[in-house]
Amino acid sequence: MLNMGIIIGERYEVVGCIGSGGMADVYKAKDHKLNRFVAMKVLKPEFSADTNFIRKFQREAQAAAGLAHPNVVNVFDVGEDKGINYIVMELVEGITLKDYISKKGKLTVKEATSIAIQVSMGLEAAHNRNIVHRDIKPQNIIISTDGKVKVTDFGIARVASSNTISTNAMGSVHYSSPEQVRGGYSDFKSDIYSLGITMYEMVTGRVPFDGDTTVAIAIKHLQDEMVPPSQYVAELPHSLEEIILKCTQKSPDRRYSTLAELINDLKHSLIDPNGNFVNLTPLSNHAQTIMITPDEMKEIQNSAYTQPSSIYNDEEDDEDDEDEEIFEKPSKKRRRRHEEDDEDEEDEDDDDEERGGINTKLEKAMTIGGLIIGGIIICILIYMIASAAGLIKGGSGKTEKPKVEQTQEKEDEKLEVPDIVGKSEDDALKELNAKHLGLKKGGEEASDTVPEGMIARQEPKAGTKVEKNTKVTYYVSTGKSEEKEEVTIPTGLAGKALSDVQAELQQLGLSKVTIEKTKSEDVAVGKVISVNPKEGTSVSKDTEVTITVSIGSGDEMVSIPNVRGVKAADAQATLEKKGLIVTVEEAYDENAGVGEGEVYAQTPKAGNRVEAGTSVTIKVLNKNAASNGSGETQNGESVEAGQWATPEDVNIEKPSNYQGGQVRLRLVQDGDGSQSSGGKVILSDKVLEFSEKGGYNVGRIVGKEGVSEGTLYFDEMQADGNYKVLYQYQLEFKQE
Repeated sequence: MLNMGIIIGERYEVVGCIGSGGMADVYKAKDHKLNRFVAMKVLKPEFSADTNFIRKFQREAQAAAGLAHPNVVNVFDVGEDKGINYIVMELVEGITLKDYISKKGKLTVKEATSIAIQVSMGLEAAHNRNIVHRDIKPQNIIISTDGKVKVTDFGIARVASSNTISTNAMGSVHYSSPEQVRGGYSDFKSDIYSLGITMYEMVTGRVPFDGDTTVAIAIKHLQDEMVPPSQYVAELPHSLEEIILKCTQKSPDRRYSTLAELINDLKHSLIDPNGNFVNLTPLSNHAQTIMITPDEMKEIQNSAYTQPSSIYNDEEDDEDDEDEEIFEKPSKKRRRRHEEDDEDEEDEDDDDEERGGINTKLEKAMTIGGLIIGGIIICILIYMIASAAGLIKGGSGKTEKPKVEQTQEKEDEKLEVPDIVGKSEDDALKELNAKHLGLKKGGEEASDTVPEGMIARQEPKAGTKVEKNTKVTYYVSTGKSEEKEEVTIPTGLAGKALSDVQAELQQLGLSKVTIEKTKSEDVAVGKVISVNPKEGTSVSKDTEVTITVSIGSGDEMVSIPNVRGVKAADAQATLEKKGLIVTVEEAYDENAGVGEGEVYAQTPKAGNRVEAGTSVTIKVLNKNAASNGSGETQNGESVEAGQWATPEDVNIEKPSNYQGGQVRLRLVQDGDGSQSSGGKVILSDKVLEFSEKGGYNVGRIVGKEGVSEGTLYFDEMQADGNYKVLYQYQLEFKQE
């Protein structure tokens, strides 16, 4: 793992760890040359000496570097610095499609179709540059926070040509095409098959082929027929099911020829969900399912016992990595047999051409005649449909009514909404039903004029004309509203420090405060830009006030100064001068070691490099505040004399990629664990509730005797029950 703050390539500063795979780690980094944040993929040290891994790593960058498309994660840079091989990519804030499916169970038809269209557009850009991804799966599709879908991880991609397409490399077996698992021909249509499997999982929440081993799954791809997705989702539109089935045909010739065709059908399915427009090529006599011979089965099984692939980069196989091969190429004998079969078919075709010249001419004449007749029929159908729709005038002998008269007739058919305000729900329902209208409850609200339990308001209003069977929304009165004490929001808040504004509002009894941070070149960091409701407005004390505070121009990294032992006002001024937003908390701790009114703890710790505008909480000693006790905290451990522990409570920030699942916190010190496992478990199987400021107080942590440093790992439980490292925090320990 790289240390936070390290500079790579003389421009990229490592800010935090985003994730880790089998071959590489991914970090968030600050590009100081272009003043932006990026994602940096770094090859793990144990692979840096392996030229095969380095070549594979560089191939990923080369495959994706030439792609510039909104639906592909862009590659900005690639390089090597002091033995560190890295790829610099676009930073995408969001989650993988796999995580999204796991959280929702299955996606709606519109969601799945929209995602499939965006993935197809990204893949189309790659295919247009003759790049085959070869590992399309939900784990390699990212949904950003703004809804944009991006394809990533071109780790086993290949530039397709007539000489290089044949390969034995494969991605995840659940999503691999039959030709990939057989170890044979792999081209653009292999990506279409994998996308079809991904679409299947989006709408059903499961993969079509599953098993205990990779061999079992691979054989199902080769031999078993897919269960139609409509058997799991009865309401699935017919057209979308047909699209999925066409994408996942075992024969590449029966799939979509290009992604452009697939995109057109996906868009058509949104307009005509139950249409029958997807053209599935029928099976020919010579294209029936071919059973695997015993020798071929034995060959597959013998070559399948390899190290299992991880969810990330260790699924990136290489054609030279024999220990990672799952399926070998066809034997020379089988290739020779296929060549002989092809020659026999060519001979038969020549004989047919010699004997059937007349038949060929007759077939051409029949084909042309059929096309002409089909064109005539289509023209007649278009004319009939246009006539029925009123697009073609005359010829029918009927007099068309003026549009004004037609509109008037439609208005006359509408029903007038009765007045139900002040009536009971039962009476209103009877009256509306008598007029062929429905009733829908919208909620409750206070009313000074309508008695409690009666209808206080209705939508649409009485007298409005609506269509038959329209539902009228009503709101029930809760009686007169209680008179609430009102206060006036002070003027002159703009330009003041955030902490001062918060204090003024709290003194007025306005305790519901929301803080919004925004960039500003005109207002200093930590100063208030505005409040909502506006200054001078009279509001009740339970009104929520939103304070907008400046974080400066943004994208600036600063080092947090040490203010322990400094008076609160001076500490606040020092931190604000650095461009940090300060929150002051007064508390009493008999072990604080500072004087009254001085800072005894700060979060984040001094020395950390953070973005300008980051919130820093300082704890000020106040002997009149509630005691924290002697070393005991809400979540932490009881610290005894002589033990090595954190000097203060550990307050962790919420990782940006935390999805709200169960969390495990692990302390790793002096080689007693690793990033993925081991260490001392501080907290386990708990959903953390972070404060409005984004922090969570873990309390004090006791470490190993004589060890002054440690790493706290933040692990989140995934859908498969395993934990995934999301973030890590560096801790210091001192003897009590």
